[in-house]
Amino acid sequence: MLIHSASQLLTLAGGPQRGPRLGSLGLIVDGAVLVRGSHIEVIGSTTELLKQFPSEERIDASGRVVMPGFVDPHTHLVWAGDRAAEFEMRLQGKTYLEIMAAGGGIVSTVRATRQAGVDDLLAQARERARGMLRSGTTTAEAKTGYGLELQAELRQMEALLRLDAEGPLELAFTFLGAHAVPEEFKGDPQGYTRRVSEQMLPGLLDWWRAHAAQRPLPFVDVFCETGAFDLAQSRAILEAAQRLGFPLKIHADEFDNLGGAGMAAGLGAVSADHLVKTSPEEIRQMAESGTAAVALPCTPFGLAEAHYTPARAFVQAGGLLAIATDLNPGTAWCESMQFALALACRYLRLTPAQAVAAATINAAAAIGLHERVGSLEPGKQADLLLLSVGDYRHLGYRFGGNLVERVIKRGEVVV
Repeated sequence: MLIHSASQLLTLAGGPQRGPRLGSLGLIVDGAVLVRGSHIEVIGSTTELLKQFPSEERIDASGRVVMPGFVDPHTHLVWAGDRAAEFEMRLQGKTYLEIMAAGGGIVSTVRATRQAGVDDLLAQARERARGMLRSGTTTAEAKTGYGLELQAELRQMEALLRLDAEGPLELAFTFLGAHAVPEEFKGDPQGYTRRVSEQMLPGLLDWWRAHAAQRPLPFVDVFCETGAFDLAQSRAILEAAQRLGFPLKIHADEFDNLGGAGMAAGLGAVSADHLVKTSPEEIRQMAESGTAAVALPCTPFGLAEAHYTPARAFVQAGGLLAIATDLNPGTAWCESMQFALALACRYLRLTPAQAVAAATINAAAAIGLHERVGSLEPGKQADLLLLSVGDYRHLGYRFGGNLVERVIKRGEVVV
C-alpha cells in the first residue's frame, strides 16, 4: 500500500537518540511511505512516490500525522485480579511500602495469579493487549512476576507466548521471578534469592528450550529496592542469569538509591527502569554505557508521588532515555502510551518531539529491537500509526483521549 499526503510523516530515522539528538523526528511535510508485504520499501514525498508508484493501493493520510507505532518497553501485562481496594487504602494515607508490609501489594496479586490457569491469564491479558493496540502500541515488553514460584511463573510465560502468537501486538518477554519475596520466604530474602538463582533460572532455561527454542532467550529482571531485593541479592540473581546466557534488565531506584542503576550499567543490562532516585554519579555511569534509562511516569502519577525520573539529567549526560507505561495492577493500570507521553512532557520536562522519540526508537532500543521497529525506514517492519490530527505536538498537549485513528502492524491494518 502507498500511504500518501501525510501532513507530517515522522520517520525517526537514524537509530537511537542520545543527548541533544533526542527529538530528531526526521519530519517530512506531505510525506508518503510505500509498504510491500510486512516491510517498508520506500519513504519520500507524496509527489515523488505517487509518480513512481501510480498503481499501488492507496491510503490518503491528508490532514494526519503518520508515525511509527509506539513501543512500550516496560509492562506487567499478565496477571489475575485487581487491587482497587489498595488504591482506596493509599487515598487514606497508607504508603506503597506500608501496604506491602501488611501483605498487600505485589503478593496480593501473586495469590490471585497462582490460582489462575493459563487460559484465564491469557483471556485477561488479551483484553489489556487490545487496549494497548487501540492506543497505538504495536510492540511491547511483557513480564512475568506474579507467580514467585517456578510453575506459576511459567504459566504466565506460556500465556505471553500464546498472546504473542495470536498477535497483532508483538511482545518481547521478561522473566521477573525476583519481583518480590513470596509469603513462604517471608523474612528470608536470601533464601529466595538462592531459589531464584539456583533453581528457577535453570528451570526457566530448560522450559524455554522445550517450548520456545526458536526464539531469543527472554530478559531476566529483578526488583532492586527496599522491601524487595538489596544490591547484593540483585547482583547474585543477575549474574546467575548472565552465566546462563539471559540478557538483563533491572527495576532500580524507584523509592531508594541502592546502586542498582550503576550495577546495571556495569553488567551490560539492556535497560534500568524507574530511576526516580538515581544519583548523579550513576546517571553518568549509565550515560557512558549502552544501558537504556526507562522512565515510567505513570507510576509516580498513579501513586500521587511528587518525584519523577530526572529525565533531563539523563539527556544532558548523553544517556539513552525511553519511556513506558509500567502497565500493572497496583500502581499504573494504564494501557496508553499516549498518556505516558503526556505525563513525560509535564513531569519529565520533555518536549513533544523528545517524548515521541523516547516512546518509539529509544523504547525499541530498551528491548533490543531497534533494528526492526521504532522508526519508519526502508527494510524495517511496517508498524505505523495514522493520527486524527495534523501536528504531532498534539501528542503531549492533549491527554485522556485517543488520537490514534488507524494502526498498521506488519503491513496490515489492524485498527
